[in-house]
Amino acid sequence: MDQGFFERVYAAVRAIPRGRVATYGEVARLLGVRRGARAVGWALRALDDRRGRVVPWHRVVGAGGRISLRAGAGPELQRRRLRAEGVRFVGRCVDMARHGLAPRARGGPRRPAALAKRPT
Repeated sequence: MDQGFFERVYAAVRAIPRGRVATYGEVARLLGVRRGARAVGWALRALDDRRGRVVPWHRVVGAGGRISLRAGAGPELQRRRLRAEGVRFVGRCVDMARHGLAPRARGGPRRPAALAKRPT
């Protein structure tokens, strides 16, 4: 993956509103990259401390709202940051029906315009 892709990932993640989450796969699909969930993960893992402060990496979770495993305190830090934004958990997973980007079946929140796929 090239730096241009990483920058696109960072821009998409910065557009996720506070209190909302997206899965790695959703970010990849929004960027038009089929089966690109792992590549999104690589991009977020490549964030250095300085960039990690301006890219809200904690708003990206695994499929079904799972906190992805990381070395050290990463999973607990992600959980704390999400809770600080008002994100609720059901067991060990984010309540995606309440906090996910995808619209809910009955008039739920819409995907932010900043995340809509742009024509290439």
